[in-house]
Amino acid sequence: MKIKMTIDEALSYIHGTHKFGIKLGLENIRYLLGKLDNPQKRLKFVHVAGTNGKGSTCSFIANVLTEAGYKTGLYTSPYIEIFNERMRIDGIYISDDELAELVGEVKVGIESMVRDGRNHPSEFEVVTAIAMLYYQKHQCDIVVLEVGLGGSLDATNVIETPLISVITPLALDHTEYLGTTLAQIAAVKGGIIKENGVTICHPQSVEAMAVIRKICKEKCNELIMAPVDQAQMVEDIIGGLTFRYEGIQYTLKMIAPYQMQNAVVAIEVLKVLKTIHGFNWKAETLVKGINTTRWMGRLEVLRESPLTIIDGAHNPHGIKGLRDAIRTLFQGEKITAIVGILEDKDIEGMLSEICPYIQRVIVTKPNNPRAMSAECLADKLKAYDHIEILYVDDQIENAVNYAEAHKASLGIMIYFGSLYMIGEVRTKLLKMMP
Repeated sequence: MKIKMTIDEALSYIHGTHKFGIKLGLENIRYLLGKLDNPQKRLKFVHVAGTNGKGSTCSFIANVLTEAGYKTGLYTSPYIEIFNERMRIDGIYISDDELAELVGEVKVGIESMVRDGRNHPSEFEVVTAIAMLYYQKHQCDIVVLEVGLGGSLDATNVIETPLISVITPLALDHTEYLGTTLAQIAAVKGGIIKENGVTICHPQSVEAMAVIRKICKEKCNELIMAPVDQAQMVEDIIGGLTFRYEGIQYTLKMIAPYQMQNAVVAIEVLKVLKTIHGFNWKAETLVKGINTTRWMGRLEVLRESPLTIIDGAHNPHGIKGLRDAIRTLFQGEKITAIVGILEDKDIEGMLSEICPYIQRVIVTKPNNPRAMSAECLADKLKAYDHIEILYVDDQIENAVNYAEAHKASLGIMIYFGSLYMIGEVRTKLLKMMP
C-alpha cells in the first residue's frame, strides 16, 4: 500500500518530522524498516563515520565504483542546494517522482508503527528508511553510506556488518551529543565497527586511536591505517591538486590540500573491496574515478575572476583545512571572508584559526534556528584589530548582494562557516554570474 503524494507534499512531510527532534538510538529505525520488509538486509555497504571529510571520502569511493561499472548508491547529509542530493545512484540524484512515491510508501509504515504504540521516527530516521528502500528497489551492487551524527546510535548503524567501516578525521563537534573529549567521540564514531569486519582509519590523535584500536580488538575487526603521509603533493593550483601515491599520479578536480588525504583513505577502501570482496577494475579506472570526483561546497571555486570560493568548514578542524589552503594557494593575497556560523559551534576556536589570514569580512547569519546573529558574530570579530568589518546583515541575500556590488575591490572572496549558509550562497551566486 502507498499514499500518493506530490513532491511538495513529500518534502513537507519529511521536514515536518523535524519536530520530533534528534533521537539517537536504533530501536525506532529497526521497527520502521521491519514494516518495510528490511530492505537494508539485501544490500552491501561501505559505512563511513567521522567529523570531517566524510562526504568527500564517500564521493571518491562511489565515483570509482560507478566508473568500474557497479551500480553504486551514495547516501550523504546535509544537502547543499536540493534535498535530492542526499540519495544518488551512479552520481544521479533521486528523481522528484520517485522520492514522492517512496515517501508515500514509508508514510504507510510510519502510520502503522505509531498505531502499534511506537514513537514517531525522527526526520533522519525517515530519510534513512526512504534511502534504504530506494537502493534496494534499484538493486544496487553496493551503497556508500555516510553516518548522519555520531555512529553507534545513528540511524545508519541499523545495518549489519558492512563490507568495510571507515573512520575519517575526528575532532570536537556536536559535543552535546557525542562527548567533550576525542576519546569519547572516538567511542561513539567507532560504534560503526562491527564483528569480524574490516576498518580503514585515517590517522587520529593518540587518545582517539587508543579507543579505536580497543574496539577493533574486541570486535575481531581488522584495522588498516590509511598511510596518508605517503601521498606527495606535486602541484596545487586553482585548476586542481596533483599528487603521487604508491607511484601513481592523480590530478583532482578539487583544490583543498586535505582532499589528497581523503583520496588516500578512499583508495585504501577500494583496495580492500578489490582484494577481499571481489570487486574488480583496471588501474586506469581507479585513477579516472578519483580524478573526476567532484564534491559541492568544499573549497569549491565558483568563479576565477574575481576569485570566489565557497567552503563548508564549520568547526575548528575544518577551518584549519581552509587555513592551510589559504596559506598554500593564496599567500600574500588579500582575502575577504563572508561568514556566518551556528551559535553552538566553537566560534572562538574557528576565528582564532582563520582570522590571521583574512583582512576584511562581511558578516551574515545562516538560515538555521541555531545560527548566531550577524551582530553578535561581528562583535566577536572586533577582537581582531587588523580585520576591517565591511558589512553586517542577517540576510544572506543582502550579504551576497553587497559582496557582488563591491567585488572589484574585495580581492579573493571566500564564503564559509556553515553548510546551511553555503547552499543558499551557491544558488544565488550561480544565478548572478554570467
